[in-house]
Amino acid sequence: MSNSHPKHTYPKPPLTKMKRNKDNEKKEPFNSKGIMRRYVIIAILLALAIVAAVGKAGVMMTRESAEWDSIAQKLKLDSVPRAAHRGDILSANGELLASSLPVYQLIVDFDAIHNAKNDTLYPLVKDSIADGLHRIYPKYSKQYYLERLDKGFEGWVDTLGVRRWSRWYKVMPKYSDQLTYEQFQEVKQLPLFRFPSYRGGLIEKNTLLSARKKPYGSLAASVIGSFSNNQGRYGLERYFNEELAGRDGFVNRKKVLYSYLDINLQDEEDGCDIVTTIDIGIQDLAEQALLHMIDSIHAEHGCCIVMEVKTGDIKALVNLDKDTFNIDGAGHHYWNGRYIDGYNHAVSDLIEPGSVFKTVSSLVALDDGVIDTTSMVDTGGGVLKMYGSPMRDWSASKGFGFGTINLSKAMQQSSNIGISRLIDEHYKNHPEDFVKGIYRTGIHDSLGLPLKEMKRPRIRMPKRLPNGKLDQAQWHPTALPWMSIGYETQIPPISTLAFYNAIANNGKMMRPRLVKSIVKGDQVVKEYPTEVMRESICRHPEALKKVQRMLELVVEQGTAKKTAKSKRFPIAGKTGTAQIADGSKGYKSGGVVYTASFAGYFPANDPQYSCIVVVKTRTGGGAGVGGPVFKKVAEGVMAQSIVYNAKKAHTKDSQPLPDVKNGNLQSAGNVLSSIGIKRQWAAAERVSDEASPWGVVTAVGDRTMSLSPHSAAADSLVPSVIGMGARDAVYLMEKRGLKVSLSGRGRVVAQSLSPGQPFRRGHVCILELKP
Repeated sequence: MSNSHPKHTYPKPPLTKMKRNKDNEKKEPFNSKGIMRRYVIIAILLALAIVAAVGKAGVMMTRESAEWDSIAQKLKLDSVPRAAHRGDILSANGELLASSLPVYQLIVDFDAIHNAKNDTLYPLVKDSIADGLHRIYPKYSKQYYLERLDKGFEGWVDTLGVRRWSRWYKVMPKYSDQLTYEQFQEVKQLPLFRFPSYRGGLIEKNTLLSARKKPYGSLAASVIGSFSNNQGRYGLERYFNEELAGRDGFVNRKKVLYSYLDINLQDEEDGCDIVTTIDIGIQDLAEQALLHMIDSIHAEHGCCIVMEVKTGDIKALVNLDKDTFNIDGAGHHYWNGRYIDGYNHAVSDLIEPGSVFKTVSSLVALDDGVIDTTSMVDTGGGVLKMYGSPMRDWSASKGFGFGTINLSKAMQQSSNIGISRLIDEHYKNHPEDFVKGIYRTGIHDSLGLPLKEMKRPRIRMPKRLPNGKLDQAQWHPTALPWMSIGYETQIPPISTLAFYNAIANNGKMMRPRLVKSIVKGDQVVKEYPTEVMRESICRHPEALKKVQRMLELVVEQGTAKKTAKSKRFPIAGKTGTAQIADGSKGYKSGGVVYTASFAGYFPANDPQYSCIVVVKTRTGGGAGVGGPVFKKVAEGVMAQSIVYNAKKAHTKDSQPLPDVKNGNLQSAGNVLSSIGIKRQWAAAERVSDEASPWGVVTAVGDRTMSLSPHSAAADSLVPSVIGMGARDAVYLMEKRGLKVSLSGRGRVVAQSLSPGQPFRRGHVCILELKP
């Protein structure tokens, strides 16, 4: 029996049927017509799209070109100017008189606030924002800021009924309302504004401006001038506008997302600096002396110029005007009780100089040899008719005259009759010789100061008719005698001073110099050297010597003895008073004003400085107005000019170390080093030279002084200025935003706001000064 299993067999597929299906597949035809239809449809659609695109492009290039050009201009700006840094104006010692500083405008994008869904946050923080803005910029109240912010937040409804919000809303609409960099950084920390601009709305990048600031306030403001809208308006800012401005750069600006991308085309070139001859110390001294006088008599305005004799450098040029305002809108101006340095009377006022011109007349006649200081003249009882018009001496109002006197006495007593009779006697038949002599002194010359408002003197020359006689219509017989005493002429104070400076300089007339150089960094771009205008203002040196002596006698024995004479050093000069009509009022009652002046130089035995003081007042005054100001300026300038030699000055009975005021330690240290005094900084308290620390100077040895800086106080706290001089105290106070009122002279002994207490910008701190 077999154990094998039977084999299974599997049926094979029907080959004939499979073969038949393959044959059927190979025989199906290709459907090319369907495929082609699809391609044709796609091609037609593409062609239509291309035609539409070309058509649209054509429309955009023709009918819509203006619209798209406008859109393109919004996204791209070509040749956008980038302002150069305006140069600084500096004093003779390098102190800043005017400089450009970065400032910001407070501008908010309220559209961004609403788009960022922060419109629900604003009502919660607006009170804090307004309070912070008032603290940072206290010119406006908290309520004012709230109203302005709410107005911007509410927006407006357009013609389609859609509410809109400004993307460039000025919270403080006035252009003059500008924030410093430090103030703007504080604003950025306020609620909502601390967010990025696209969420918080505070715009920073395009609100940066450049403001012209004067660190010394109104000091020398009329000389420095003003600057606005990229243009100097007057003063040095106007005359040197091109040099100060530099050259702007240019960029192409493209819009990229929420910002702009600048592509540089041309770099900007910063402006040059202007170095003046102004001495801050002398300028401040002259301003305070003039202010004290005109404030005490309520004068209309006044000016004072101090010039260096040998060089002609103008060390001080002060102009003070009543600060008036229009309160009723009807053109009536009212004085607010303050004086400001505004209009430049010193170089612009064409005035009749009055008796200070008698020096010119005397020099001309002495130089021509027609008179001498001993020439006698009868002045009578103080009143004399000349060609039908009364000529009066000041003594006539007191009931007496000077009688018969010589030229020197006539100058000492400022006798109108004495001077005019002497000049008329020798020049009445040929007055043109007298005027030629005036021209010879140089007082009629153009001074060429770098001030657009500068005026040239007007001194007319007599004209003759074809028959040789004087033209009576142009030159009346009274013209000569009145011209000799300072009428019938128009001369700015600066020209009168240039003449007196030449007398002090032994006849050599120097051109007044206001600018020493134009510099850029360490490079001197242009220098303005001292310039001699005339080697001599007269032909005979002995004539000049006689005039110099007469001017000394005016102060020693004459009209200026009580007001201008100094016990410390001799002064030479001449008083003057001119009576003029007050505009359209003529010489009617109440229509007369006076120009009181004093011109001279000091010390008379070795002239260093010349000075002129001119005050327009309704009370007259002459020597009583100009003399005291001149004396105060002269004594102050000479006190500042003393050069100490410590070794020669030191004796067993002398003070070995100088008395140093508290204040700028760097400046004090430099002075101490220059006179041989050792200086040392208090332990662990020395700071860099650039920091210009403020502090106290004390003696620590026979030849050593210690410099101890004050501990740094927050800018929001009142600093201590006790013991400082006026200049340092005012600078430190006003730097922090306080206003200062000075009382007295010397160093600060008391301040109305206690050191260390909080304050608000604009608060007034009264400083009491004593010698």
